[in-house]
Amino acid sequence: MNFTTKIPIQKNNFPIDYSSNIVLLGSCFAENMGEKFDYFKFQTIVNPFGVIFNPVSLEKLIRRCVENRQFTENDIFFHNELWHCFEVHSELSNLDKNTFLNSLNELIDVTHQQLNDSTHIIITLGTSWVYRNIESNEIVANCHKVSQKQFIKELLTIHQIDESIENIISLVHSVNPNCKFIFTVSPVRHIKDGFIENTLSKAHLISAIHKIINHHPLPNTYFPAYEIMMDELRDYRFYGEDMLHPNQTAIDYIWIQFFQNYISESEFGLMNEICTIQKGLNHRPFNPNTESHQKFIDGLTQKMQLIKNQYPFIKF
Repeated sequence: MNFTTKIPIQKNNFPIDYSSNIVLLGSCFAENMGEKFDYFKFQTIVNPFGVIFNPVSLEKLIRRCVENRQFTENDIFFHNELWHCFEVHSELSNLDKNTFLNSLNELIDVTHQQLNDSTHIIITLGTSWVYRNIESNEIVANCHKVSQKQFIKELLTIHQIDESIENIISLVHSVNPNCKFIFTVSPVRHIKDGFIENTLSKAHLISAIHKIINHHPLPNTYFPAYEIMMDELRDYRFYGEDMLHPNQTAIDYIWIQFFQNYISESEFGLMNEICTIQKGLNHRPFNPNTESHQKFIDGLTQKMQLIKNQYPFIKF
């Protein structure tokens, strides 16, 4: 007897393995997935410019990185004792202007190289609702608690989203034609926009992504994280205390659906070994000085060394 409707997921024709270079960009759910990749020691970079919810702001940052176009003083501003940039998340904001600019431009350099070297880019879009700065007429990634009077709230059209996604793919393929894209929509509900408005926002994202998937000449894929959350996990016990974000059980479940279909089965054995090591590292013994615990540590160290000998990039 089945108690849920299973979301069918097609096996990816270009699976991820331990030689893959993975870039994850977008909403906070991209960071949830990034934590899973990090746990299993894949080669990843996650949201170097912080959480970015909308596709227009993602396109702007990717264009900067591909073109290696540095930030200047004209791109930053001072507010509430910190220097900010409307193109990046507030977690990067800094007390010192020069330090802030230097750190932003170092991230441009690093991400430029990562986009050139990446085998897979996973983009998780969060919302179609955006804020446009009235003075510059530019859509911002983050308002940085600047007065709302300085912005106009807009809903991106399907065409605008489609155009941004198309530009993202073209920009990356101009320097890295073999890179594969995996798109997904964040299962986090943005009800501050309104319940109906959130549904409309997600619908615009899904429509635009599928337009690209169905008509783009290159094989990009869609992973149904949003659909799994809305259908298979259709119960508030799978949400956090805010009833908006998926809880750890839901994240674990969605991750399992992802790795079973998007990661090469040849890597499952190594993933299991790494999982065993991670659990061992997290184990806290009652008495660490016992002989049995020292043997346990020695065995764990040998397992880690064997893996590092074969995969030098893996660090525990």
